Amino acid sequence: MFVRKLKDCKEIVAGDNCILRELLGKKDNIVNYSLAKAIVKPGDITYKHKLKESSEVYYILEGDGLMYIDNETKEVGSGDTIYIPHNSVQRIKNTGDKNLVFLCIVEPAWCPEDEKILE
Repeated sequence: MFVRKLKDCKEIVAGDNCILRELLGKKDNIVNYSLAKAIVKPGDITYKHKLKESSEVYYILEGDGLMYIDNETKEVGSGDTIYIPHNSVQRIKNTGDKNLVFLCIVEPAWCPEDEKILE
């Protein structure tokens, strides 16, 4: 049985400038996807970026924001699921007054070589 506690995952500032804790990833060698918890602080927006080979799903746990994928923009909030196709330019903005908190699932598992920051 594999169990990992969120508090045991190192908090980092990701390449797109969100606060991230990776729960599962390539290094674990048990799944083909990665799972992370992300936070975007009030008023912040992530850098434009894309994953060249991987698709991504965001599941919003808390907060409100604007999701930008290529030329589309949608309001998102708690309980929303967002699919981001591979090679799509993406970013998310926190439009609320509390942290925007979401889970990120990347398939195949995220790796630094796959991500391209555009700003």
